[in-house]
Amino acid sequence: MAEAYFPVGPGLGMEENFLSLDDILMSQEKLPGRAESALPRLAVLLGQGAGSAESIPEGSKLEIPLWLAKGLHDSKRRIISVELPKIFKEAWRTVFSADANVVDLHKMGPYYYGFGSQLLNFENPENPEIAQTDCVCSLQTFIARFRRIMDSSQNAYNEDTSALVARLDELERALFQVGQKGLNDFQCWEKGQASQITASSLVQNYGKRKLTEVDG
Repeated sequence: MAEAYFPVGPGLGMEENFLSLDDILMSQEKLPGRAESALPRLAVLLGQGAGSAESIPEGSKLEIPLWLAKGLHDSKRRIISVELPKIFKEAWRTVFSADANVVDLHKMGPYYYGFGSQLLNFENPENPEIAQTDCVCSLQTFIARFRRIMDSSQNAYNEDTSALVARLDELERALFQVGQKGLNDFQCWEKGQASQITASSLVQNYGKRKLTEVDG
């Protein structure tokens, strides 16, 4: 009998979990950058040439997938430089500070929070600012949006929530689904359609991790 599939959660902070589908998809997100030296045989991969042997000249502007940018980035050898994506720049931080709930995060970047933490993997003069402002901004954005997300998930029983969910990043969508499942389970229990209320999978997984840490 086949075992049930349990989704693997994404990594935390700068670390990726390569068994996580969310992290695999996040690694395809593009970063703006610049070739600091010639990049042989990468033109086709980056959509800048037709022949497999074509090189990217030094100084070329690039749109680099996160996984490739992390592989090419080297603090000792200047191969590529990575720029801050526009959604993490000061202009957007101002928008988030004014009213984080108005932003369509999924349109701007479906893995906004995880992708933002990955920017700290790249050594550049902006890193201290990224760490102190962008991470704080991401946390404040998450806090500002979290209450509305959970309120909506708990007050939308058998309602169409597609318009709200469409504007959420993947982490927020997962939280919304957890809230909806909790509401549905409670409604079933209240109607006598469930024998007992069970702990959520998030609580159960947290307990398992704590037991593993104690045993280790």
